[in-house]
Amino acid sequence: MVDESEDNRQYRVVMNGEEQYSIWFADRAMPPGWREVGVQGSKGECLSYIEGVWTDMRPLSLRKSMAERGLG
Repeated sequence: MVDESEDNRQYRVVMNGEEQYSIWFADRAMPPGWREVGVQGSKGECLSYIEGVWTDMRPLSLRKSMAERGLG
């Protein structure tokens, strides 16, 4: 296990079909069902990006369903 303070690996921000975000090692193949969003950097940089853009944690399918029913 890598100590967080010594983690100098590169990560990339990924998103799945439900518009849920995560980070993935930059040197590894993309996991099935996920795509890159164009952000790469340290773990902290990637997590900061996600914190700024992922303001609604509900999956896309739930947001669509609620919108169709007029629930916001």
